[in-house]
Amino acid sequence: MLIPRLPIGDTVEFAVDWVEGNFGQLLDLASEQLDFLISGLKDALLFLPPELFVLVISLLAYFAGRQNIKLAAGTAFGFFLIENMGLWELSIETLALVLSSTLLALIIGIPLGILSAKNTTLLHIVKPALDLMQTMPSFVYLIPALIFFGLGNVPGMIATVVFAMPPAIRLTNLGIRQVPKELTEVADAFGSTGWQKLAKVELPVALPTIMAGINQCIMLSLSMVVIAAMIGARGLGYQVLFGIQRVDIGMGFEAGLAIVIIAVVLDRITQHLSPR
Repeated sequence: MLIPRLPIGDTVEFAVDWVEGNFGQLLDLASEQLDFLISGLKDALLFLPPELFVLVISLLAYFAGRQNIKLAAGTAFGFFLIENMGLWELSIETLALVLSSTLLALIIGIPLGILSAKNTTLLHIVKPALDLMQTMPSFVYLIPALIFFGLGNVPGMIATVVFAMPPAIRLTNLGIRQVPKELTEVADAFGSTGWQKLAKVELPVALPTIMAGINQCIMLSLSMVVIAAMIGARGLGYQVLFGIQRVDIGMGFEAGLAIVIIAVVLDRITQHLSPR
């Protein structure tokens, strides 16, 4: 029985169409899941009344700061100021986008940093990519995100993850490599497995450096989320962009002040969470 064969040109065209179709479906699926994550986190944060949300985050700041009443009071004052300026929903949307982007960046960045610390060859491969990611102008990240995911929060999240991930990788790698050899030799002498040594010796010792990477990841995420408003990411960044377009100094200043408040609160909380 003879099997009919397609001409080479038709075969290549069929293969290209098949790859494009499946790749498009994969991008759509990823976009749906990421959008669900951002929307779900936003809805969860907006479910709490502003007063209750301020109480919760102030208590978090208080206990994270080891009973630091000044940090808790400053956090409460800052978020009440945001609510008083009428920017509560936009601020929560920005906070949800920052937290979801940071979470994704850390899920990828911390394991990659650990692997880089364990494998020098991988480190030599990863370092040029990190150099490129850190030196590339932040606006450039918007272009491929826009091409693959269109307008909205998802391309803003993708661009933010790429921009904010390098500190998490670099500082995790640095923290693991700075663990004293004496400690790892003691762990080996007691017969620890690789996982036991990582979990009970290396990660606890490297935790302050890793937390510094997490802090920088959050700060970079917040700065990039504002820029991502240019490709449709909602929140305070869009308010700043709208104020620039209308030359409305008051609108832009209020949105910028709300961004600063969120940045300072997140920075102080993560700094105090780091062990000394």
